[in-house]
Amino acid sequence: MRASQRARGEDVAVVDTVLDLDERRRSAQSSFERLRAEQKSFGKSVSKAQGDERQALLARAKELAQQVKDAEGEATRLNDELNDVLRTVPNVVEDGAPAGGEDDYVVLEHIGEVPSFDFEPKDHLELGESLGAIDMERGAKVSGARFYYLTGVGARLQYAMLNLAMEQAVENGFVPMYPPVLVKPEAMEGTGFLGAHAAEVYRLPEEDLYLVGTSEVPLAAYHMNEIVDALPRRYAAWSSCFRREAGSYGKDTRGIIRVHQFDKIEMFSYCDPADAHEEHLRLLNWEKEMLAKVELPYRVIDVAAGDLGSSAARKYDCEAWVPTQNRYREVTSTSNCTEFQARRLSVRFRDGEGKSRPVATLNGTLATTRWIVAILENHQQADGSVRVPKALQKFLGLEVLEPVKR
Repeated sequence: MRASQRARGEDVAVVDTVLDLDERRRSAQSSFERLRAEQKSFGKSVSKAQGDERQALLARAKELAQQVKDAEGEATRLNDELNDVLRTVPNVVEDGAPAGGEDDYVVLEHIGEVPSFDFEPKDHLELGESLGAIDMERGAKVSGARFYYLTGVGARLQYAMLNLAMEQAVENGFVPMYPPVLVKPEAMEGTGFLGAHAAEVYRLPEEDLYLVGTSEVPLAAYHMNEIVDALPRRYAAWSSCFRREAGSYGKDTRGIIRVHQFDKIEMFSYCDPADAHEEHLRLLNWEKEMLAKVELPYRVIDVAAGDLGSSAARKYDCEAWVPTQNRYREVTSTSNCTEFQARRLSVRFRDGEGKSRPVATLNGTLATTRWIVAILENHQQADGSVRVPKALQKFLGLEVLEPVKR
């Protein structure tokens, strides 16, 4: 834990706080159990006593009862305090993850050829507007900044992309899901989204419910307080996702790169912790398979410890090339959350010895609205049309997206 905290750039002293609280909690629990055992034994003596002796014993019994109550209260208080501190400590980083912050990622590989154009490429919003695919103006009119409409071929492109992703997921044994997007606090907290990222979350105070920023949340909580068998269990959810984008003022204000609402196909896996590392690589490979189908150039990065978020022990991002920005932008992310979420949500399995243990949970993006940015820009043609990747054509029913007459 100390090494993990250092790699994340987090407070190492919290480890000493945890150890101190744990020692005090154990001591208080032992005192409570000793006093309770004495109380039970003392009760037998009282029942046999007579006269003045009985009165003295009753007085002592009353005193002992108060001591038991106080000891139990102290043990409970320390247990709660320990749990409160532990909830502030992020997951222990997997060995091999890069140390450092947001800019300390390691590039693992580049895949695909970055396109070169013999014309001045247009950005995704200019293309989207000319194709009748994206309407930001009316999105802002109806809902405010960072909202949009996908219209005509824009909506059809999203449906095609997400259907392709769900088809791939089902072919690989994932159970398709359509989850709720409003969840209780225990689901949001259990997955680790009410810590450092709480400002990103939309909350409905009257109902005490949260709008999810990813279907990772309802999928992680699906087996909350259960013992699951037949691992791994893999689910793929299609859902709308909602993010406040707090702290992103002035960033990516043009187009649909950073918005408050988007759709996503999310992979989620419950597995034996011993298999989690390999399962993580499988999720990454399924993401790479999807990116190949939509014919995007991209790179894979190993995210640095300080940029993992509280629940992930390791994270790989795939970043697609965006020509007009001359840079790579995140389009998928897959995280190995080891036992972190399962402990909080009480999702367990029985090991080879029949003992109940927390499972490992993992998640990964298979397609999302942001992909439209990279698809439009990388496949644009000189006349303003956009070539449709072959794998999407059967869902879209088009080979080329043509500009609309206005």
